[in-house]
Amino acid sequence: MAENTAQSTDLVTIRIPVWWTFGGLIAGLLAGVLLSGSAFLDAILPVVQPVGALWLRALQMTIIPLVASLLVLGITQMIAAARAGPVAAWFLALVFGILLLSALGTVLAMPLLLAAFPVPDSASALLLSGDVEPQQVPEIADFIASLIAPNVIAAAAETATLPLTVFFAVLAVAIARLPDDQRATLIGLFRALANAMLTIIGWVLWLAPVGVFALALGVAAQAGSGAFATLAHYILVVSAMGLIVLVLAYLLALFGGRVGLGRFTRAVLSSQAVAISTQSSLASLPAMLDSSRRLGIRESVADFVLPLAVAIFRATSPAMNLGVAIYVAHVAGYELTLPAIAAGVAVALVISVGSVSLPGSISFVVSIGPIALAMGIPVEPLALLVAVEMLPDIMRTLANVTMNVAVTATVDRHNSVEP
Repeated sequence: MAENTAQSTDLVTIRIPVWWTFGGLIAGLLAGVLLSGSAFLDAILPVVQPVGALWLRALQMTIIPLVASLLVLGITQMIAAARAGPVAAWFLALVFGILLLSALGTVLAMPLLLAAFPVPDSASALLLSGDVEPQQVPEIADFIASLIAPNVIAAAAETATLPLTVFFAVLAVAIARLPDDQRATLIGLFRALANAMLTIIGWVLWLAPVGVFALALGVAAQAGSGAFATLAHYILVVSAMGLIVLVLAYLLALFGGRVGLGRFTRAVLSSQAVAISTQSSLASLPAMLDSSRRLGIRESVADFVLPLAVAIFRATSPAMNLGVAIYVAHVAGYELTLPAIAAGVAVALVISVGSVSLPGSISFVVSIGPIALAMGIPVEPLALLVAVEMLPDIMRTLANVTMNVAVTATVDRHNSVEP
């Protein structure tokens, strides 16, 4: 789920200077606004802009290998969980249904919200210089054919994320069926690759204050003070997609777990307080266990489902990640065709499994980058939007933690078999 620290003992722990990054964004925007139109700005932009471009490319270069390794690890972990018994089967069925509703909810709600509250005119400055060409999304027949890449290496070179996602998902299923020693060898290989990529991207994100400052300076020079309004609009609109998941959690507790709204609200309040203050689902786990006790959920179910939910489930991931991609599409003036939306939903569902244990800044790039590429949307704006991710991340964690407790109550209600 969140968000500020890594949550898996299998992956390296990376601490990202999120407030320094946010400070770099604000400083760059202020500097761009204050220097706009001056001769000094014209003199420093040729120096500053290449710095931002280099940092953006460094951020992009690890996406494909990191996504590949995390997909293999996440899917093999989910397959192992599915073999644990009927409680796990119930949990995984709920997870799939919620993730699908999460994605479809955003596909329907985000365009309506953007129609009611349009993107500010100054938002086009977020596209930066735009030296990365968006890939073309094929029509329906070509889209179906594009799901399978005849050459995986060529697909990686072309950043064709949808066929790559399909390939590594199938590879993960195949690895899960291998003999124990072979399975352990390959999982160890992908874990090592993930750790190496996380180490590199951690170094890149340590330089984020400099890179974001350089990019923000150029944006503010074009958009002026409107850049602040654009970012505020973005934060509110994307957070609204997380709010939909939060409401869904209460409805699941009411109709799935048969828990009264007042009782559920009181029981989950302490977990929500920890979620908001820590932005970490792992840190919220003890509070979630306490909330489950207050709801009368069997300890055997709560002790099994909640740690598993923290490990492999992020309810808000498809909703908010797709929300970011759709927002960028509106900024760029891209018409989202049915194949583009289908590609985005498919990648968002699969990617959500592979990025659960990552810090928020890394998860933002790793999760949304492939979605944007699959939909044919420019990825340049992500380099600036990652600097404000800490604010939507509050909603991510709040909704994720609430949904985890609701799912646990539902599994307990509908399954009488001890895990």
